[in-house]
Amino acid sequence: MNNPVHAHVPYLLLQESLPFILERRLNPEVYFNCDALDSLIPEELSAMAAALQGAGLRTTIHAPFMDMNPGAIDRLFREATLRRLSQVLDAAAILHPAVVVCHPGYDRWRYGDSQDKWLKYSIETFQQLLTQSETIGCTIAVENIFEEEPSTLRALLEEINHPRLRHCFDVGHWNLFKKVGLEEWFASLGEYIAETHIHDNRGLKDDHAPIGEGNIDFVLFFRLMQQYAPKAVWTIEAHSREKLLLAMERLGRFRA
Repeated sequence: MNNPVHAHVPYLLLQESLPFILERRLNPEVYFNCDALDSLIPEELSAMAAALQGAGLRTTIHAPFMDMNPGAIDRLFREATLRRLSQVLDAAAILHPAVVVCHPGYDRWRYGDSQDKWLKYSIETFQQLLTQSETIGCTIAVENIFEEEPSTLRALLEEINHPRLRHCFDVGHWNLFKKVGLEEWFASLGEYIAETHIHDNRGLKDDHAPIGEGNIDFVLFFRLMQQYAPKAVWTIEAHSREKLLLAMERLGRFRA
C-alpha cells in the first residue's frame, strides 16, 4: 500500500515546524483551533501554502471541535459552529487541502431520543458547508468520536448523498468507544472512508500512541483499509515529534 501519509500539525506551530516538515517531506494535516482562526493572517498562510506546494507536499485540514456541534439543537450553538467551519473553509481556499476533517458532535448519552433532531440539523449544516466548498473541490470527512457503532454517521452520509461528504475513520477512537468490531464498522462505512487517523491505545484513554503500544489489531485494520478504502489518506495523530517519528517508522511495515 502506498497511501499518502500525513502528520498532525497545529496551525499555530506550522511556521516554526516548516523546516522540519520540508526536510522530512511530511504532508501536514493542519489543525486550526479557534485561536488560530481568530489570529489567522491570510498572507502568512498563503506563504506557507506556497512553500508546501513548491516542495510537492499535500495538505489536509482538521477543523476545530471544542464546544462545537454541527447538529446542535440550540440554534445559537449551531450558528457558532457553522461560522467556525466556514472560517476553516476560507483557510482551505488558500491551502487547497485534499480533505477537511470535522467532528460530528453526536453522542447517545446527550441526545438519546433526540437523534432525529441532531441528524436534521447536521444535514442542514453540512449541506451549507458543501455549497461553500464547491469552488475548493475538497472532501469534507466526518470523523467518529464517541460513536459506539456506525449507524448515525451512515444515516448522515446516506441522507446527504454527496460525493464530497465522506468518513474519516479514527481507529483510536473506535477502540475507546466500540460496541462493534472492525469488520462490522467497515462493512457499514468502509465505502465512505476518505481518510483514517492512525494511533494506538489500550481502550482506556486517548493516548495517541504509536502503533504497537496498545491493543488494536493493526494487521486486520490495514487489511480492511486495503479492501474498502485503498486510496484513503493515512494521518498520524502524534502529540510530540518523537512519537511522530516512531509512528512513521512503525507504519512503514504496512506500506511495503
